[in-house]
Amino acid sequence: MGEALGKRVRAYRKLKHLTQQELANLLGVSVAIVGGIERGTREPSQDILTKISHVLGVSTDELTGNHV
Repeated sequence: MGEALGKRVRAYRKLKHLTQQELANLLGVSVAIVGGIERGTREPSQDILTKISHVLGVSTDELTGNHV
């Protein structure tokens, strides 16, 4: 997933007009975690991935690239 996931998270975050800090606040994590996910250097847990999908209004499959 890594870098591709990070690019999708960043793109959807920007579509929602959220900063990394705002997304981090909504997820209950640090901005460093959001930054790491977006850079592809940090793999989110399933729980965080689910929270990201809810906040950004997309499915986890869409975020991970597993959509058909």
